[in-house]
Amino acid sequence: MTEYFERPKNIEINWSALASRGFLTPDNVNYQLSEEYRAIKRPLINNALNGKVKGINRSNLILITSSLPNEGKTYSAINLAVSIASERDKNVLLIDADIPKPSVARTLDIHYKYGLTDYLDGSIERFSDSILQTNLKDLSIVCSGKHHSYSTELFASNRMQQLVNELTEAYSDRIIIIDSAPLLATTQGEVLASMAGQIVLVVEAEQTPQEVVLESIRRLKSNDVVLLLLNKSRNNVDINYYGYGQYGNV
Repeated sequence: MTEYFERPKNIEINWSALASRGFLTPDNVNYQLSEEYRAIKRPLINNALNGKVKGINRSNLILITSSLPNEGKTYSAINLAVSIASERDKNVLLIDADIPKPSVARTLDIHYKYGLTDYLDGSIERFSDSILQTNLKDLSIVCSGKHHSYSTELFASNRMQQLVNELTEAYSDRIIIIDSAPLLATTQGEVLASMAGQIVLVVEAEQTPQEVVLESIRRLKSNDVVLLLLNKSRNNVDINYYGYGQYGNV
């Protein structure tokens, strides 16, 4: 039975608490982190806005993933969403699609019952009822929803395909960032990757083995754009430390 309800109009994110944990915030108190994400987002935004010219399908849909758990993909997804939403005329929708281990709502201290899986399994009729507006004007969030044993099948469903088409075509001025489950830990990430125009593969510096990253790249070889993001680097380790750099068109 479909449930109808009034969604909260605004979710208050505690930016001071996030800043104390090393996250990017709209007031850019951490200058170095702000500059790092300015460099990360620029090619992604450029691709999102010029996808048709560059031949990138669904260029405004950016998937954030990693090879293994705990490499920092949710940290990167939130920071990237905040950085892009802080620009002028850039509207961002951040979706938590890591169903086995959802972290966006927990990290941002959001308590909301409904999310992506509730829409996909028909528990709610309208996707808009899962969208939460934050106190950063151009940032909205969709939580993961209830745990679902068949989340891979939900992501591979016609309903998900229709949703992706609507988000990328009807809202071409919006950048959609999806926080996905790790590629090598579950099957959901690979299904979602097949729908995304751009992939950001987060790599934990000095921890993730090169062969693991190369296997993830192999699985993403059909994607138009794949960007490798080195995370948790203590000594400004260049990404070439691993013998690889940017892959794809970014």
